Amino acid sequence: MAQITAPDGNRIFYKDWGPKDARPIMFHHGWPLSADEWDAQMLFFLSKGYRVVAHDRRGHGRSEQVDHGHDLDHYAADAFAVVEALDLRDAVHVGHSTGGGEAARYVARHGEPSGRAAKAVLVAAIPPLMLQTPDNPEGTPMEVFDGLRAALAGNRAQFFLDLPAGPFYGFNREGATVHEGLVQNWWRQGMMGGAKAHYDGIKAFSETDQTEDLKAISVPTLVLHGEDDQIVPIAASALKAVDLLPDGTLKTYPGFSHGMLAVNADVLNADILAFIES
Repeated sequence: MAQITAPDGNRIFYKDWGPKDARPIMFHHGWPLSADEWDAQMLFFLSKGYRVVAHDRRGHGRSEQVDHGHDLDHYAADAFAVVEALDLRDAVHVGHSTGGGEAARYVARHGEPSGRAAKAVLVAAIPPLMLQTPDNPEGTPMEVFDGLRAALAGNRAQFFLDLPAGPFYGFNREGATVHEGLVQNWWRQGMMGGAKAHYDGIKAFSETDQTEDLKAISVPTLVLHGEDDQIVPIAASALKAVDLLPDGTLKTYPGFSHGMLAVNADVLNADILAFIES
């Protein structure tokens, strides 16, 4: 398998498809998934002539199941190690959910300072802060995240069926068309990763304040969010993030779920392509 070694010795799996002299798009996946989350996007942008790259976050998918470093600082540093190893320049970084937080921290701390990031796309992304606090009343209460930890520790395999079969893709909404293949593929990706990485990742995606990351991103950034996102509610994320970004553009989708990249891939792919080529 194609792997690079991160600064702390952790081995990170990656995919690198397309002409090596084409403009690169790097994809950052959500929790607790893998680079396979981006199948619909990688095939689409590959067909448009782009070089497409995606990696499995440490502890996820085919990357090494280490017991440490499951935080956004390490996530971003690992992504930078992939970028440097592949010598990606003028790249567009696209992140979903936790991967949106990873992409934001990467661009702010590594991509822009190194001159390697040209644009960013944050899809149903966690920034600036998911957790409800006195200064962030729109956030999600801590007991919700404690419940996620308890469900994961108690029966991860069942939890990883219940989440995609319910709120992740909006399949719990009345009249929704349930795609059983998506549920099973979500389960497959999740169970490939390590329980420790997934458990620690809940703290990383819920409690990390990325206000300063967003303020530091000066490249054009597109923020895409479903208005019926039950996992990362729009009021605490996209609606705040776009005001913190120096060059941010917001597009929202009525009725779309957290998993809109898969359920509504045709719509999302077209909008991301238009932004990249604008």
